[in-house]
Amino acid sequence: MSVRSDREFAYRVPWQVDRSAPPMYRLVNTSGDVLRGVSISVSGRARLRVTAPTAVVPGDAVSATVTGTELERDSVMVVRWFQPDGLEYLWHVSF
Repeated sequence: MSVRSDREFAYRVPWQVDRSAPPMYRLVNTSGDVLRGVSISVSGRARLRVTAPTAVVPGDAVSATVTGTELERDSVMVVRWFQPDGLEYLWHVSF
């Protein structure tokens, strides 16, 4: 069994969050890959309204409306997707 360095496992998060129009947040796919199995959830007392496509091509976005009080203290958005190689990823977005 060979040991790999952490640097070999680094993976750039392929999303950019557009926070310009709260309570709507846009997650833009900034990678060169089609991201599949995309889902968005929220943890905390916030309310979430989203229609996530099953796949997001490079440059496209998923829009999520998140409402609630003190989101920055109480809630995080969780983005889930699969890379083309089938690996699953989760990313937490703070407000």
